[in-house]
This record gives sequence, structure tokens and C-alpha cells, in this order.
Amino acid sequence: MKRRLALLVVLLALTGCGKKSDNAAPASATSGGPAAASKYDSGPRAAEEPIDEALVKQGEGLFQTKGCSACHGFGRRISCPDLLPVPMERTAQWMEQQILHPEIMTKEDPIAHQLFAQYSLQMPNQQLTQPEAKAVIEFIKHQSHEAHEGSK
Repeated sequence: MKRRLALLVVLLALTGCGKKSDNAAPASATSGGPAAASKYDSGPRAAEEPIDEALVKQGEGLFQTKGCSACHGFGRRISCPDLLPVPMERTAQWMEQQILHPEIMTKEDPIAHQLFAQYSLQMPNQQLTQPEAKAVIEFIKHQSHEAHEGSK
């Protein structure tokens, strides 16, 4: 147990996360600058698309086994942004690119770059496949939808 905890601490120290801030404001609002435009973030927000319930359980498992829950929470910020508002603020395409290529997104995508500057943490590349990334996105959408339905 101590060995696993020590490994987790080392991994968290060496890697980071970076998706979305822990408040509902877009990344540009938190920086005080003009809105960042991303080639991956035009179109309907991920939350506007139906949830593929068949992928939610798989996405939940990946979220846990890949260590996403060590940095990200739902309804709370751990060491990285709260994921609850993300499906309402980003497209599924942007979320997929951020999951599959976080190191490239930080360098090339203005939104990811702003988040990196805000959190000073680089989200690690977990080497997910595109279908696995889609499953994680469906899980995030599901969590966000459940939280918002519960607050009504």
C-alpha cells in the first residue's frame, strides 16, 4: 500500500493535468484576455449531443484505471480542473484531441495553452485509442448530465 501511494505521489509530481478551470467561466474569461479560438472547438458543445450509454461504463473504468481521478473530480477541483462544466463548454472533438494528444494541444491549441498557463501542469498522454477516448468523453458527459439533472 505504501509503495502504491509513493508511486502515485511521484507520478503526480512528474505529471500533471490540464483541461478546464474549476469554475464555469471559459478559459479566456479567467485570463482576462480575448477569447481563445480553437479549430477543434467550433460547433455544438459535447453536452448537446446524446450520451452513448453503452460506452459510459467503459469510460468510467478507463477514467479510474488510467489515473484521471487522481487529478480530476466532478463538482470539485483536485489538482486540476473540475470536469463537470467541460461538456457544456467544449466540443467532443476538442475533448478528444485533449485526451489523445495533450502535449500537442498545449503547444498548438490556444485553449489548452491558456489552461496550461493557468494550472502550470501538463496533462499526461495516457496512450488511449480513439474509441477509448470517446468512451471517456461519454462518461464525462454522463457525469455532467447526472449532476445537472440532480440540481433541478
